[in-house]
Amino acid sequence: MADLDPSMRIVVLHGKEAFLINEATRRYTDLLREAYGDVARFDFDGETAEIADVLDELRSFALFQPHKLVVVDAADKFLVEPNADADGPTPKKRGSSCRRILEAYAEKPVEQASLLLRAESWRAGKLDKLVAKVGAVRKYAPLKEADAAKWCVDACPGRHGTKIDRAAARLLVERVGTSLARLDTELAKLSAFSGSGSIGVDEVRELVGRSREEQAWALQSAIMSGSAAEACTKLRELMEISRIDETLVTWAITDMLRRIHTASQLIRQGVGEQSFRQSLRLSWPPGDRMLEVARRAEPRRIAQLMGEAISTVHRTRSSFGDRARNLEVLTVRVTDTIKCL
Repeated sequence: MADLDPSMRIVVLHGKEAFLINEATRRYTDLLREAYGDVARFDFDGETAEIADVLDELRSFALFQPHKLVVVDAADKFLVEPNADADGPTPKKRGSSCRRILEAYAEKPVEQASLLLRAESWRAGKLDKLVAKVGAVRKYAPLKEADAAKWCVDACPGRHGTKIDRAAARLLVERVGTSLARLDTELAKLSAFSGSGSIGVDEVRELVGRSREEQAWALQSAIMSGSAAEACTKLRELMEISRIDETLVTWAITDMLRRIHTASQLIRQGVGEQSFRQSLRLSWPPGDRMLEVARRAEPRRIAQLMGEAISTVHRTRSSFGDRARNLEVLTVRVTDTIKCL
């Protein structure tokens, strides 16, 4: 995908990765400044803006006026089509005519201004073909985990003056997800605390909190070990040090039991384990141990445990008894039962 160019009179940036859209906007603005000197920017909200106002801003020109950059956010709402079988409110009626007017403008855009349309979603059509002749349409989708980790490695030195090794970047993505805005914030924090000029796995483990799912896995792994002492230690660590909500604790336990129960039923129905291992997330830790329990335990017994867990949830939410004590009793009960299965 070719980079943006200051000669482009209309640019469409769309997709769910807002960070990349903002970065592309910054690059495009810098290119316009390099080409034309000062740039006057005018912003419109696509949900409320009128096409006449946008075009007036693009076409109006004064002596010694700098090059204009007209930005329309939520451009998908700006160009929304009306319902085919209903009159609809005025904004929706506006969509069809707005698109046609913009198509006409794209055939002969003015030279003294650039139009930037930004949106999370975008419906391709005739406008895209016309824009491609005088500008560009760029899509910025969320990155996959491997690509997000590579972005961290590539971007960190230039943005924060610090290097991050590949293993640390992968762990960072595992912990916070693929949102580049969130990753960039964490990289800034890690860089500020890094005294060596390099970010490694140890720094990520120490400074970046675990994700909700990773915390749940930690508790589930402790329970599946069969050691009540280990499970209670992990429970206290999560609640007292990580300060997680009791909702996550009950979710982790009931989610684990639900997966074991479903696997146990499917095994007894003669369903091959490979056909449901991925869908039940039994390929992830501590999935192997859960599968072992599912092979041995009767679904009825696991269902009873699930019932006890749900009762504990209700007691905890109704403030019946000490919450921490209720959760600890449940954790010991589930751990000991699984150990005996």
